[in-house]
Amino acid sequence: MVAHAPYGSWPSPIPAELLVAGAARPTDVFAEGGLTWWSQSRPSEGGREQLVRRDGDGSLHDLLPDGWSARTRAHEYGGGAWWVSAGVVFFTSWADQRLYRLDPAAGQPEPITPEPITPEPAAPHALRYADGRVTPDAAFVICVRESHPADAGDAGKVRNEIVAVPSSGGEPTVLVAGRDFVASPRISPDGGRLAWLAWDHPDMPWDGTELWIADLVPDGAGGLATSGAELLAGGRDESLVQPEWGPEGTLYVVSDRSDWWNVYQVLGAGPAQLHPVCPVAAEVGRPAWVFGQSGYRPAAGGVVWFTFSDGAGAHLVEVAADGSCVDRPIDCLSLQQLRLDGDRLVAIATEAEREPSVVQFSLPAPGSAAGSAETAELVAQVLQPPRDLALPAGALSRGRRIDFPSEGGRVAHAWFYPPAGDGVSGPHGELPPLLVMVHGGPTAAADPSFKLSTQFWTSRGFAVVDVDYGGSTGYGRPYRRLLDGGWGIVDVQDACAAARWLAEQGLVDGARLAIRGGSAGGFTTLAALAGTDVFAAGASHYGVADLAALARDTHKFESRYLDRLVGPWPLAEATYTERSPLSHIEGFTSPLIVLQGLQDEVVPPAQAELIVAGLRERGVPHAYLAFEGEQHGFRIAANIVRAITAELYFYSRVFGFTADGAIEPVEIAFAERLPRAPSS
Repeated sequence: MVAHAPYGSWPSPIPAELLVAGAARPTDVFAEGGLTWWSQSRPSEGGREQLVRRDGDGSLHDLLPDGWSARTRAHEYGGGAWWVSAGVVFFTSWADQRLYRLDPAAGQPEPITPEPITPEPAAPHALRYADGRVTPDAAFVICVRESHPADAGDAGKVRNEIVAVPSSGGEPTVLVAGRDFVASPRISPDGGRLAWLAWDHPDMPWDGTELWIADLVPDGAGGLATSGAELLAGGRDESLVQPEWGPEGTLYVVSDRSDWWNVYQVLGAGPAQLHPVCPVAAEVGRPAWVFGQSGYRPAAGGVVWFTFSDGAGAHLVEVAADGSCVDRPIDCLSLQQLRLDGDRLVAIATEAEREPSVVQFSLPAPGSAAGSAETAELVAQVLQPPRDLALPAGALSRGRRIDFPSEGGRVAHAWFYPPAGDGVSGPHGELPPLLVMVHGGPTAAADPSFKLSTQFWTSRGFAVVDVDYGGSTGYGRPYRRLLDGGWGIVDVQDACAAARWLAEQGLVDGARLAIRGGSAGGFTTLAALAGTDVFAAGASHYGVADLAALARDTHKFESRYLDRLVGPWPLAEATYTERSPLSHIEGFTSPLIVLQGLQDEVVPPAQAELIVAGLRERGVPHAYLAFEGEQHGFRIAANIVRAITAELYFYSRVFGFTADGAIEPVEIAFAERLPRAPSS
C-alpha cells in the first residue's frame, strides 16, 4: 500500500551523510603494462585526491600516504594533476604545488613517501604544475607550469609556460613561453617533437586555440629546448583540444571546425591539412575547464578509438586505417578519460542508476573494424565498482531528456527527474515542488549520470530539472555561441522557460518553483530572482553577484572570460552594471539561501557578502552559510552535508513542509516574512 505524505517531507533512504560516507569518485585513469591507476576524490578524507593502483592480480593499493593529495591549482580548476610512465607516478601535491615522483613497485604493500623533483617556490603555491608527459628516454617530464608573483595581487603577472623538468629532480627549463595560456604538451613517440596548444586573452579554450609543433633538442646545458616552432592549425574561431600522437608518429587533434568537436588527423600546416577521422554530429571533446581530458586514443596500425554520448548512451567508435568505422554502443551513459594499453581500453563509465566505475574493454584484433555485426559489441569488465548503496529501485529517479520552447522561438534542453518515493507519494490532487538546477561554466552541461545529490531531492518528493540553457556544451558550437553577449539573459530565459513549461505540462506545482546553482549557475540563480517573478525561492552556491567585481578580481584564467559573454571590459562597464544582480536588489522578493567557501579565489567571498548585505537592507528573508577551508566547490564531508541539509531546511520553511529526520536548523533573517509556515 502506498502512503501519502507532503512533497518534500518523504522519508528517504538517502541521508545527507550517504553523499560522503565512503564516497570515492574516480576522477582520472591511466593504464600501462597491464596495470591501471586512478584518482579518487574522498570527501571523508578532507576532499583529498588519492591515487590507487590495480595490479594484474586484481589487488588494489593506495599510493599516497595519509595527508597527501594529487591535485593542482593551475587555472584554479586543476585537472591533469598526475600521470604515469614505466610504472613511475608523477603528481602535483596539493599542499605545496610542487611536482613529485613516486616509484612504487607492483605489489608494494604500503604507501611510500614521494620525492619532490621541482624546487621549492619562493612563496606558497607560487609554482603550479599540470598536464605532463615523460620523454621516451625517461629523462625529462614536460608539463605546464603556472608561475605566480609573490604579491599575488595582479592576475596579469601570472605566467603560463611549458617546461622540461629532469625526471630525477632539478631546475626546470622553459620550452614554450610568451603566450597567455598553454596546454597539452605532447611528445612524439621518437622523442624528437613536441606538440602543444596555445591561446591568448580574451579567448577561452572553447573559443579559439592554436596547435603548435616544434623540434625537441638539447639546450647545451643538460636540458631541453625547442627549435623551429610552427603553427599547424587553429585561430580565434576554432577550438582545438586534446592533441595526441599515434604510435607511428601521426599527430591527431580534436577540432570544432565542423561545429562539433571531432577527431582530425594532422597532415601538415594550414587549415586544409586537418583530415576528419570519422565525422559525427556529437561532441568528442569537452570544454577545457580542466587539464588532461581524453576522449579518444590513437592505436597501432593507424586505428583510432573515440567515444561520444547521445540521448541513447555512450558509444565507442573504432576507425580503421582505411577510414571505415564501426560504432559500438556501450551500456552506460558516458565514457570519460579514455586510455589505451595494448589490447585494452580503460575509462570511467557513468550510468543512470549507480555511481561511476572504472572499466576496461578488451579490443578486437586489428583490422576488424569493417567486419561482421558480431564485432559491434564490446563488454566492459569492471575494475573498480561503485559503492553498493543498497537503495530500493522505487526511490531512484531516472532523468529523461526534454526539449522545450524558450524566448525568440529557440528550443532549449534539459534533463527532468520526477520525484521517486519508496512506497510513498504526494497528497491527492497536489503536484510536487520543482528545483531548477543551473550548471556552472556557464560553458558546461547538465550531466544525466547518477548523482546522489540529485536523488537526495527526488527521493524526498521534489521534482528536479537540470537545464542545458543556450551556451551549454553538447549541442554543437552554434548552441554554445548563443551566450555570446547574452549571459544573464539567455540562461535566465531558458531556466524560466523550463520551469514554466513543466508547470504547463502538469508535472510540477507552478507556485512552488525554486532555482539553485553554483558559480556561473549561482549568477543565473541570482539574476533570475532579481529580474523575474517565476521562482518562489533560490539557493546560490558561490554565485556571482557583481560582474564588474568578477572582471576586476578573479584569477587569470577567467579574467577576460566575460569579454565575450557580456562585453569588453572596461569599455562595456555599463552593461556589467546592468546585468549584475547586485544592481537590482529591489527586484529580490523571494527567499534566498547563500552558501560560500571562504578560500574561494574564483568567486571571492565578497560577492556573497555583498548580496547578503543587500538582502538584509531590503528585509528579504535569507540565510548565509560560509565555510572555512573550502575553495570553489565544496569538498569536505562535513561541509557538503551541512550545505545540502541547510538548503533542505530552508525550502521546508519556504514551502511549508516538515523535512523527515533530524536536521540542524538554519538561522533565517526576516523569517517572520516567509510566505508559509511549516506544516505539522
